[in-house]
Amino acid sequence: MISSILKRKIPALNLQETLIVLAIIGILLLLALPNLMPLITKAKSIEAQTQLKAIYNTQTTHRYMYSKYSNDLNELDFVAPKTVKENGTANYVYEIISADNATFKAKAEAITDFDGDGIFNVWEIDENGNPKQIIKD
Repeated sequence: MISSILKRKIPALNLQETLIVLAIIGILLLLALPNLMPLITKAKSIEAQTQLKAIYNTQTTHRYMYSKYSNDLNELDFVAPKTVKENGTANYVYEIISADNATFKAKAEAITDFDGDGIFNVWEIDENGNPKQIIKD
């Protein structure tokens, strides 16, 4: 009786069938990936917009307190998230381009080329508080 149980075949996929399924999935991914790249870039650019809004808010607070905008992110108590190059999760580096009594301009520049075309995404924000995409990836 035990020998009859051991001899019974269990239905399963063999190696060739598994490889064919994996090849089909790979081909479908290659077809879909170019269509997904703009969505990936758009999703990652939300990070830049959010952080630039935070810089805008800290600049506005600083201006209310000291009647001028600041050139120093440390003076604003803005701590940029660690970038992927620093074992963090951020894809952008942030800097203040210019600041005086009435205006300021801050920039977020991508450190990762999201779609592999050699162009890095750049966003800016000014005293009006509207992030603008300067260079589109």
